[in-house]
Amino acid sequence: MKNLLHLKFNKFLSILILSLSIVSCQSEYEKVEKRELASGNTVNEIFLGLELGMDKNNFYETCWDLNEKGVLTNGPGELSVEYQVELPSGNSGNMRFYPKFEENKIYLMPAEFAYDNWAPWNEELSSEKLLKDVVKLFEKWYGDGFFEVTNEDRSQIAWVKIDGNRRIRIFKKHISSVRAEISDLKIQKELAKEPA
Repeated sequence: MKNLLHLKFNKFLSILILSLSIVSCQSEYEKVEKRELASGNTVNEIFLGLELGMDKNNFYETCWDLNEKGVLTNGPGELSVEYQVELPSGNSGNMRFYPKFEENKIYLMPAEFAYDNWAPWNEELSSEKLLKDVVKLFEKWYGDGFFEVTNEDRSQIAWVKIDGNRRIRIFKKHISSVRAEISDLKIQKELAKEPA
């Protein structure tokens, strides 16, 4: 009986510690989000000359110009743009992206990364290594300040950075890909309030 009580107490203690660590992670995120939104800073840079708040015509013109220069190509999907990227590990990969618009202006830029030579049996090109590579790449592009956030059941880990209105999230999407989302947090919060 004593052992059973001891096991139950240890299980309760483990759950309590895990819950507190998750809450502290979430509260760190909430503190950073609140501080950055309250700062009044507006940061619209995405990449390759694209910006949050850019209208559709400017987006298409910028991509067209970069395509003419050989920087961008059409991706495999109907609505995707592809950029060949050298990742910090030295492995080559591709980044495919296409923005979401609100009132004809970019408010969210999802981008998916994959190694060019990915194969399920190649551990050197796993999605775990790709995630680290993309975080390092984004630290080069956007500076330090990324931190790890997990959801309540710890099934999803993301790396996040918030600068004023701009939030960057990076997470594993699939066994072979990593997704990054660069968004105008103010607009995303407004859209979340609207009824579906």
